[in-house]
Amino acid sequence: MKKNIAVAGNIGSGKYRLIEFLCASYPLAPLSKIKDENPYLADFYLEMPRWSFHSQIFILAKKFHYFQKLATTFHSVIQNRTIYEDAEIFARNLYQSGNMSETDFRTYYDFYQSISSVLPAPDLLIYLHSSVGASRKRLQARSDPHESCISNTYLKRLNRLYVNWIADYDLSEVIIIDTEQLDFATNLVDRVDILEAIERFI
Repeated sequence: MKKNIAVAGNIGSGKYRLIEFLCASYPLAPLSKIKDENPYLADFYLEMPRWSFHSQIFILAKKFHYFQKLATTFHSVIQNRTIYEDAEIFARNLYQSGNMSETDFRTYYDFYQSISSVLPAPDLLIYLHSSVGASRKRLQARSDPHESCISNTYLKRLNRLYVNWIADYDLSEVIIIDTEQLDFATNLVDRVDILEAIERFI
């Protein structure tokens, strides 16, 4: 039976690495990274109030398109970040920090609620928790120019929203993994621990 697995977590929490590892361990197909397709991303990081609504609407529309395609496939998939995070974490943070107007946020959120109400929840949510310091180290090790300008304040706000969101999340089974010191890319013991935690769900 095909599975829909989602990996959730803050920027720099290790989602992409975990997805690579799980795809190498199980017959899972990764969904495309929407950030690689987002034509607003560069402008968004330079001028968030101007481009936040455009960027979030693009991501929401893309996620809906992916789910339409998912309904016609016969293989299990794994996705990087859920549609719920886009709204409850990232868009809400933009609104609360003054980088998205109330009118834009309400318009976006109404659209999100209409879409999410008809989409199936993932069969399994893997939530990666990481401190801002650990996330910052991972971001510094990457070469993404857009992420180099992300402030610690921005990451802290996202972390607070994540903690509240995951505490109330009840749409599917959840595995919480603390990636503060975890190195499943090279550490065999960490790899075994991850697989043991996920095995029964996959």
